[in-house]
Amino acid sequence: MPSTIEESAVIQKTRELCQTILDQPSMQSIRQRIDAFMGDAKSRSQYENLVTKGQALQEKQQNSTALSGEEIADFEQERDELLRNPVARGFLDAQEELQQVKQSVHQLVSKTLELGRLPTEDELDEGCCSHGGCGCGH
Repeated sequence: MPSTIEESAVIQKTRELCQTILDQPSMQSIRQRIDAFMGDAKSRSQYENLVTKGQALQEKQQNSTALSGEEIADFEQERDELLRNPVARGFLDAQEELQQVKQSVHQLVSKTLELGRLPTEDELDEGCCSHGGCGCGH
């Protein structure tokens, strides 16, 4: 089991990493877009309604209930309206960017622990696709 000194050093460096991430201009932009969305009741309501509608359609599919063309068209229309809302679109883009940061950090830390050393760029690229579901698009 790691000693308290080692744990403290890892925690300290992790905190430094977190602060470095927070200090990035892109992270500040992400935070601003999330805050703008959270402060916009209309956008939040529009988003929540779409999520609820999507969940209802998904439940129907899981229960092998056929979806009507009208239900699908209604969902797609609401989705398109949400995507045309700049505040909601900014929020969705910010969420995606946050997910990419999380995946990158997770991949690097996981590969480092797996290899026992810092991975090369090629090893990071290999590791992404070999495990599947990493979100790299391959």
